Amino acid sequence: MKKMRRLLSAGLLLAFWAWLPLSSFGASLDDDLLGRLSAAAPKLDTKVLRTAISASRCAVSSGVQMPERLAVIDFSLPSSQERLWIFDLEKGELLLRDLVAHGKNSGNFKSTAFSNVEGSYQSSIGLFQARESYYGKHGYSLRLDGLEPGINDLARQRAIVIHGADYVNDDWVSKYGRIGRSHGCPAVDNQIIKRVVDNLKGGQLVFKYYPDQEWLHSSGFLKCDNRTLAGKNLKKSG
Repeated sequence: MKKMRRLLSAGLLLAFWAWLPLSSFGASLDDDLLGRLSAAAPKLDTKVLRTAISASRCAVSSGVQMPERLAVIDFSLPSSQERLWIFDLEKGELLLRDLVAHGKNSGNFKSTAFSNVEGSYQSSIGLFQARESYYGKHGYSLRLDGLEPGINDLARQRAIVIHGADYVNDDWVSKYGRIGRSHGCPAVDNQIIKRVVDNLKGGQLVFKYYPDQEWLHSSGFLKCDNRTLAGKNLKKSG
């Protein structure tokens, strides 16, 4: 029963979107799509989803490949709640909602501190591009490139990746009131890691939100000021 709520499909297949080529979707990162995705994910704060779509739209206008899917992590929620959502932007569907860990130095039940510094064991926020999958010490995993200079652009250097972990599951929540914590990686349940990686690898976007006022008011993606974006970080998927 626990897993039934995780393998979500909103059933909002938008027939009139289906015939459009992917290249047409640059214009679909708008309030119309926001409304459809919000209806598919009623437990995701509309403000957070709007911010994620706005940042994604800015990234695409700055040269990032239009994503087929978008992951949103709301770090303002406690880790005992399912705070990871993955959307299919072309179909207007919610593919998955589940638990996700934050770094051990970001907080206990809630994450409140974030960093771009190697060795901080803190999570970082902002917009990321999911890149290549690989097999490492945590098994099947996914590398992330942070797209925001000074905020998360050291993600690859810090080895901030999506990987599975045995401390991310409902049993941990039942026993401790929270899931375990990582070294800064957005770790997920081992039972869904393959689905997460396969849906995001190859250039999809990952947006990690927290109401950090400095970031909200200075992020080039949220202000969409292309002059503040470091072109070297806007990597296109091939």
